[in-house]
Amino acid sequence: MLTLSLACTQTDRAAPILDGRIRIPGCEVIALPGETQDIFSRVLDDQAFDLAEMSMGSQIVQHGRGVQDYVALPIFLSRAFRHSAIYIRTDRGITRPEDLAGRTVGVMQYQQTVGLWVRGMLGDEYGVRTQDVNWVTGGLEQPGGGERIALELPDTIRLAPIAEGDTLNAMLAEGRIDALVATRAPSCITRGLPGVGCLFPDSRPAETEYFKKTKIFPMMHCLVMRRQLALEYPWLPVEVFRAFVAAKALALKDLTLANIPRISLAWIVEDAAETRRVLGANPWKYGFAESRHEIETLLRYAQNDGLIPAPIAPEDFFWPSVLGLKDQC
Repeated sequence: MLTLSLACTQTDRAAPILDGRIRIPGCEVIALPGETQDIFSRVLDDQAFDLAEMSMGSQIVQHGRGVQDYVALPIFLSRAFRHSAIYIRTDRGITRPEDLAGRTVGVMQYQQTVGLWVRGMLGDEYGVRTQDVNWVTGGLEQPGGGERIALELPDTIRLAPIAEGDTLNAMLAEGRIDALVATRAPSCITRGLPGVGCLFPDSRPAETEYFKKTKIFPMMHCLVMRRQLALEYPWLPVEVFRAFVAAKALALKDLTLANIPRISLAWIVEDAAETRRVLGANPWKYGFAESRHEIETLLRYAQNDGLIPAPIAPEDFFWPSVLGLKDQC
């Protein structure tokens, strides 16, 4: 029996692995649920876990630099549409995405996957290139932060840190930046302060149309495994993939149980049915073939943003033994 440490967010799709309902054959899992920002840092700085949830953006940067401590598996523990992640000043004449050209836009980290998807979407769908925007980085609500991995970007990318002791939330609230990209609403939005709002106030229709056009449900995080484990135990990546597919199947089944709702939402069964209607019978895909076009798109965005120096073939990004595996959900 192998003993494996697993660090990831406590989500419905990871819980069956973390609590032991789904086993990885031949393995005893030490479950270490936690917050992703801490997990990412400990993977990058200390190589602290055997299996871990990882930012797609940071994993792409590592892969592009030839850092091989961990290998990626096409198990996408986080996916999210990101039209709702763009917050704006409402007194600057910004009423559509095209109006962000020439503006100053904040993001916590340039390599953060939310920014990677938003920048790519702005370019592909609205003609606003990464190079057309002045980007600033810093803490959202607390000063500090900084890139997880030091970056060396081309001169065509305009990127600068905000002042020490400042925050992106304060800068948006006070009008010192024009817009902000973040995975959660800054407090100036949740408090209803004047002069700030969402670029897409009703984002779901825009995100639905985006999916219908592109067939992209943006992946944010993947699962990574120590390269040495994959080399020493060739069967392990395959078994890990199959176990996480089985765990996700349990989570999706829970969404259909109407006798006693497993999720604390009033219309969860109806919402799940609508999600399947839009995204398909398997709305949360794992596996390489099923998501190849999304992976290819994200890798293209990373090169355009200067995060990697040369193209990465989608097939080269994941461990080879799992490329042919299917998500049977």
